Amino acid sequence: MDSNTDYSKYTLEELIEVREHINKEAYPERFNEVNRLITEQIIDNKQTGSQPSQSSGCLGFVIGGMSFIPLFGVLFGIIAILWGVKANNSKLKYVGSAGILFTVIIYGSLGYFGFVQKDGVYDELRASMTKTQLTNAVQAIEFYKVQNGHYPETLEKLQQSQPANSMVFLYDAAQVSATGKFYYYQLIDENSYHIRSYGRDGIINTPDDILPEPIDNVGLIAEYQLNRSL
Repeated sequence: MDSNTDYSKYTLEELIEVREHINKEAYPERFNEVNRLITEQIIDNKQTGSQPSQSSGCLGFVIGGMSFIPLFGVLFGIIAILWGVKANNSKLKYVGSAGILFTVIIYGSLGYFGFVQKDGVYDELRASMTKTQLTNAVQAIEFYKVQNGHYPETLEKLQQSQPANSMVFLYDAAQVSATGKFYYYQLIDENSYHIRSYGRDGIINTPDDILPEPIDNVGLIAEYQLNRSL
């Protein structure tokens, strides 16, 4: 061992490790100096209210790394933070916090682009899904007539007739509000009806309304002209 080593610059963990490897019979002065520095650091830690940092090992940082898994990583982030607090390891706490923040940013961005931003790719996907759901709604309306001999007066009535596990969605998929509302539906006469989406703006009879695809030999009037006052 180098007799000129300045142990005063060592951390508490390093001093403890050095003490374990010192031959106290051969180097009693050095052993006593290291013991003195350990005692001083422990006293200083108690006076400042801090505790000696404990090694978190690789496992702690593996768990911290898993906190960057979107959504499910939040649990690992919380574990990493608690582990870091217990071990007084700031790096582990930062890793866990960063992982949780990553999930917040990812899902916040998805929420913004999916439900707030207009005229983006999500609007196109939502419009495509809406057309598909309108087709399914038309099929449900036609099936209702087969069962009851007439078309439903409202979509609420059609909804009530659906089984609990029905895959027919009658709420307007173009809408992004939390409450949601049914597609616009009008029973024109006993043999025909019209259904459409309100579109992104939620207002009927505007350019962004989404119309269903025309289907032959059913009562759907896909291109029905609504009253301008609607």
